Amino acid sequence: MSFAVMAAVHGAALGGGRVFTATSGPGTLRAMEMFPVWAGSRQPIVSAFMCRGVSLPPSIQPENIEMSMLLDTGMLMFHAENAQDFFDMLLKAYVIAEKPEVHLPVGVFVDGFFVTHTRDTVLLPPEDLKLASYDANNSPVPVFDMETPPIRITRDPLLNKSNFISYAANASWHQEVLAAAERARKHIHQYLGGLLEVENPDAKIFIAASGTAVSQGREALKDMRAEGLDVGLIKIKSIRPFPTEELAEVTANAELIVVPEFNAGGWLAREIKATLNENHRVVAGPRVFGGMTIPKELIIDEVRKALRSQSGGQ
Repeated sequence: MSFAVMAAVHGAALGGGRVFTATSGPGTLRAMEMFPVWAGSRQPIVSAFMCRGVSLPPSIQPENIEMSMLLDTGMLMFHAENAQDFFDMLLKAYVIAEKPEVHLPVGVFVDGFFVTHTRDTVLLPPEDLKLASYDANNSPVPVFDMETPPIRITRDPLLNKSNFISYAANASWHQEVLAAAERARKHIHQYLGGLLEVENPDAKIFIAASGTAVSQGREALKDMRAEGLDVGLIKIKSIRPFPTEELAEVTANAELIVVPEFNAGGWLAREIKATLNENHRVVAGPRVFGGMTIPKELIIDEVRKALRSQSGGQ
């Protein structure tokens, strides 16, 4: 069913429609084949992903391991901290996705239960503010209709030839998808206020997180700063494209970067480690999964343990 829905959404986008869909957990995995197809056909589909447990025992609690499975599908990926982020990112995703030089799908991700199963107050835009109509004629690929054969998107005549030229053409198309994501950076800066946000940018110790883990980090930050520790917070809003240069700049003088996550694999810590020089500074944890929460004490303990390790266990 999930695959069929995502295929139907894709067909509607190919026909020039503005579309939206949503999925979560096991549904995301069942539809996995369609997400790189969306990106490969350059369709500005916006999808909400409610991240929850994907394996037995089932859980509707926060767990975002599925995000690691989607990192290189070609879609843009935004991670909301709270209901306000979620609401805003969904609307702004359309503006960014539909830019002709971008024209890629956008996934807006939110952690389960904390946001998906709770009630919160959000600020709404003015009533006279609405999205401009989508003009499919500005698409970098032709719209499917009775007058336009779908050759440029499906590329079947080209790819059925087993030769170097066909493979090179296919590779160049994938490179263009990646380049389109890079071109989205300026629009993310304009509409989301940057790919990340920083609190106390001169700190030597940082908590770096995305999604709901940011909120848990904020609580830990309050306690540690009350104790006199010079700690800052990095909120990563855009996962794809990843804030490579921004992270390097803000952590240039940092001595410790602790990355709390709602997943077993620690995919965000791996992304940060791959980005930074001297990545021994990055601590991949604490990590919770299976529906557990991250009490602020877990984050504080991780910082203290890392500081003791740096000082030789003193």
